[in-house]
Amino acid sequence: MNLPYYIAKRVAFSGKKSFSSIIIRIAIAAIALSVTVMIVANSLVAGFKSEISEKVFGFWGHIQVIHFESNRSFEVVPIKRDTAFYHRLDTIGSVSYKKPVYFLNELTQFSKEENSIGGIRQVQVFAEKAGIIKTKDNLEGIILKGVSDDYDWEFFKDYLLEGEVLDFSDSTASRGILISRQTANRLKLEIGGKLTVNFVEGDKQRFRPFRVSGIYKTGLEDYDKKFAIVDIRQIQKLNNWEADEVGGFEIFLDDIRDLDLYWKRIYEEELGTDLFAQTIKEMYPNLFGWLELQDFNVQFILLLMVLVAIINMTTALMILIFERTNMVGILKALGSTNWKIRKIFLYYAAYIISLGLFWGNLIGISLCLLQKYFGFIQLEESAYYVSVAPVEINWWLIILLNLGTLVITLLAMIIPSYLVTKISPVKAVRYK
Repeated sequence: MNLPYYIAKRVAFSGKKSFSSIIIRIAIAAIALSVTVMIVANSLVAGFKSEISEKVFGFWGHIQVIHFESNRSFEVVPIKRDTAFYHRLDTIGSVSYKKPVYFLNELTQFSKEENSIGGIRQVQVFAEKAGIIKTKDNLEGIILKGVSDDYDWEFFKDYLLEGEVLDFSDSTASRGILISRQTANRLKLEIGGKLTVNFVEGDKQRFRPFRVSGIYKTGLEDYDKKFAIVDIRQIQKLNNWEADEVGGFEIFLDDIRDLDLYWKRIYEEELGTDLFAQTIKEMYPNLFGWLELQDFNVQFILLLMVLVAIINMTTALMILIFERTNMVGILKALGSTNWKIRKIFLYYAAYIISLGLFWGNLIGISLCLLQKYFGFIQLEESAYYVSVAPVEINWWLIILLNLGTLVITLLAMIIPSYLVTKISPVKAVRYK
């Protein structure tokens, strides 16, 4: 029979009303609050990173390939679309690589064979040209992004508010244009509205008339403010390119964790000397730096919440020991060792922590589910890139949070339980 566990269970369920019962409730509430905050903070940050990254990668690709000269100047140098590189990329599946082995954070001479998590999901062409949108009453700077029939319209349709996507079935270039809701509001344009885009080339001006076929909203300020989507054949005509010449390629991966691996593979093994590859993280370092900063904030919150739980449990455990001084003296007089008596209070502490974890999980997960399905926390989209705070519940992470909180807090209780060893049996029996 486990005597310390039996005594701890009797003490915990005795139902005795005392001052310590108030302290215990406070400790349970503190642990519940800590766990709730940890679950909500992790779920919100994971949601932010997933939602924003998905948007950014969806509209720019994970890796962009352009002509080397285009990276060095403002003039776009075209690339031949019908190349072995273009047709070979989307056939690349999982690739193997040698992963360096570290020991105590020091790089060793050893390496191990690893495989990528996914592969290349899609490759699509694009071309861009800056111009000025002109209507009867307004002017607006814009970058026309030309896309072709390989564009991922299924992804784009999630952000299409009105109208329809471009149609490439005709042998002639479409006159349709997709503009953002932000641009449509500024220029007072609606579906079917007509506009003219002017282009300045040296001392000459060229123009192209378009009809608004769709209005979209991504929530990405840089994209909504600057870009409009058109048929790539319009860009080719404006630049006097051949029909098989494009501005570059957007490469989409199955898993973002393979980004650096595939960038290195493409840059070193797939491209010629005249092509240049860059990741989206290199193109928009501020955005991804902001996302990385959120990880630091979560780590700080986790540390703070665990400290709150430890401090409250330490106070509760010390009060419990003082309140049960008489019981400690009797047990010592009957021959119980200090460690056995300490185990009684550690079992009691585990019971209190478990209650706090239960309520913390119930409240935290409930809040996350409410936000996920009802979206009661609204955000300023221009500042946070999303209009509703996104939530992504990682069940494995929640399990690890619970186990970590239980183990760390319980281990911390070993120190205050040492108070038991300072209690004299003779004095304790007389203590009331």
